[in-house]
Amino acid sequence: MLKDRLKEARKKAKKSQKDVVDAIGITQSALSQLETGAVSSSSHLPAIARFLNVDSYWLQTGEGEMLVSASQDNGFNNVSFDVPTLRKIPLLDFVQAGIFHECGYDGINPKGESYTTYESNKPECVFSLEVSGLSMAPEFNPGDKLVVDGSKAPYPGCYVIAQNGSHEATFKKYRAVGYDEHGRETFELVPLNPDFPTMCSTQQEIRIIGVIVEHVRSFKK
Repeated sequence: MLKDRLKEARKKAKKSQKDVVDAIGITQSALSQLETGAVSSSSHLPAIARFLNVDSYWLQTGEGEMLVSASQDNGFNNVSFDVPTLRKIPLLDFVQAGIFHECGYDGINPKGESYTTYESNKPECVFSLEVSGLSMAPEFNPGDKLVVDGSKAPYPGCYVIAQNGSHEATFKKYRAVGYDEHGRETFELVPLNPDFPTMCSTQQEIRIIGVIVEHVRSFKK
């Protein structure tokens, strides 16, 4: 947990809470809340990681190596890195995503959790999915992670999560094709793999759940 990693990093660096507070500009109360687990994220975490000489990604997620590698701290770097704050988001399955709507995450037990640096005007409407099936191959493969913004309106050429009447969501490319008699945009949901069918809003009811804003692929074997 973040609180444990933070205390471990501070003790390894032989720094007191006051040292961190004075160096970073964070309040004593805010630091205490991080170390007790009362809060699980802060925009100050990258700065705290640099002060304690630990990896920012490790501090925020627990993944990777704790200490900054020598190549990152060898005195030869002539660039600085702006490390964005990671936010925890629910990882849903496609059935859970099928009942997700603009009111945001409504208490479903998530499949797991994920992280994103994506900033939304409605952070409660952001969630993650793991690609399954081959309908969007080869650009999107099973196991790839998607970050979805349920408050973002679809636009031509974007990738969306949608529901077509069943309880399960589907992942496709959005293609606008015109307008109906009521002035509403009509569209197709197109797979990247030609072996799978295209869906059309004029032929079946389709509800757009959200727009894909991030695609994360792991190259681990």
